[in-house]
Amino acid sequence: MRFSHSFTVSPRDIDEIGHVNNVAYLQWVQDVAVAHWQAEVTDEMQAAYFWVVVRHELDYKKPAFETDEIIVTTWVGQWTAVTCERFTENRRGDDLLVKGRTVWCMIDRTTSKPARIGKELIGLF
Repeated sequence: MRFSHSFTVSPRDIDEIGHVNNVAYLQWVQDVAVAHWQAEVTDEMQAAYFWVVVRHELDYKKPAFETDEIIVTTWVGQWTAVTCERFTENRRGDDLLVKGRTVWCMIDRTTSKPARIGKELIGLF
């Protein structure tokens, strides 16, 4: 299941050489993952768990610029007992700008320790 978010590049996303800063792409990767989580799980799950990043990998293909319309799409890959692999693509129309792979670890809000990911949760994605 894919989840997408679209937006317009703002002036705050632009770096000193006039294109989107790498940190902005990373922020978008995180933002779309959180939005996907919030859109698919119950309020109880959101109250019980949160996610932290274990690893980010980003491949930069083409630059983006202020006022560009961007679509960030994400989907989940492999699951382990406490992590999930999430893929992301940042596109401007047909142009692939950035693709990424992030490994997230689910954390229990009460204990602040990794939480076991159940089949019910996996089934939502």
